[in-house]
Amino acid sequence: MHSLDLIAGWPVDNASATVVSEAGVVDRYGDLDRVYELASVTKLLVAYAALVAIEEEAIDLEQQAGPDGSTVRHLLSHTSGLAFGEQKVQAAPGSRRIYSSAGFEVLADTIAQDTGIAFTDYLDEAVFQPLGMTSSSLSGSPGHGARSSASDLSAYAAELLAPTLVSPSTLAAATSVQFDGLSGILPGYGSQKPNDWGLGFELRDSKSPHWTGADNSVRTFGHFGQSGTFLWVDPDVGLATVVLTDLAFGEWAKPLWPELSDEVLHNNPR
Repeated sequence: MHSLDLIAGWPVDNASATVVSEAGVVDRYGDLDRVYELASVTKLLVAYAALVAIEEEAIDLEQQAGPDGSTVRHLLSHTSGLAFGEQKVQAAPGSRRIYSSAGFEVLADTIAQDTGIAFTDYLDEAVFQPLGMTSSSLSGSPGHGARSSASDLSAYAAELLAPTLVSPSTLAAATSVQFDGLSGILPGYGSQKPNDWGLGFELRDSKSPHWTGADNSVRTFGHFGQSGTFLWVDPDVGLATVVLTDLAFGEWAKPLWPELSDEVLHNNPR
């Protein structure tokens, strides 16, 4: 039995999934070319475009962006103080971890303004085209409006395992804790103390409960989306997993996603 065969028992109409190593896709399930709504997995792609822009010196982590006192770093790490879905200030920058799609909209606007390139075009040129992600697009909010396929996201996952578009040191910084010790709400899982985040990447650390597996290492990073999607990378074992479904995240996913992740880890030891 392949790890991903567990998905056949899920209450979803359609699902596509892969397990990715540095050697490529090592397990697959469903139609890998089917395009799904990504919801907040969008943020991983937008954050990577921001990292490219930082390396190109088009923007800087410490430049002002968003509310007074907020920077690009604050926007990427959900510490700008902006509310979840509107550009309303709820806290001083750096004081709380407030998960904010609105912050990613401000981030995209900042990149567009400083590069002179519409953000959808910048994302396509900086991330999608170099990785051959021909099924991917952003047609809505930079916080949750992208669509993609498991095939495309597998290419992106491989990039996260062995970066080519940014330096390894840039990715290492992006997957390290920003503003250490801040508490906050992890959507769907309640209060986390601390609620650690990198630069666009949610960090597993010792969070409990969590959407990844019990056996995922504390260095695991990624994101899940309310549309029933997730992508995680566990650098300790050199594996990534992409899962896309057409059933909105809910109570059904809370036992099944970690079970699948643990099965992937057990069947693909390093």
